Amino acid sequence: MRNELKFSRKIYFYDNGIRNALIANFSIPELRNDVGPLWENFLVSERKKRLEYEELVKNTWFWRTTDQKEIDYLEEGNGAITAYEFKWNPAARYKRPKAFLEHYPQSSFEVITPNNVEDFLLPE
Repeated sequence: MRNELKFSRKIYFYDNGIRNALIANFSIPELRNDVGPLWENFLVSERKKRLEYEELVKNTWFWRTTDQKEIDYLEEGNGAITAYEFKWNPAARYKRPKAFLEHYPQSSFEVITPNNVEDFLLPE
């Protein structure tokens, strides 16, 4: 796509405890203002550990456009792309970016919340 960001990056911590120590915040989720990024960091780091443990080879990245449309995490393996959006609040609504659907029509999409996190993180 013409407006996809090609060289943007996100930095994740392998351990959320290190992240929390650096920002000096060990509060419970209900008292945090960064619970969304904390949840995303946790899911990405644990998913990477699962892929390594199961010896699954997948390309991973996130998707963002110049007009700030974003998908938190993508995996590509065996020619299939799966897009994931991470939401701490299971009731939160989310619409897939139309541009992503048009450019990657064969992709699948899932929203990961605390209600279905086991399917994303635990081996099958």
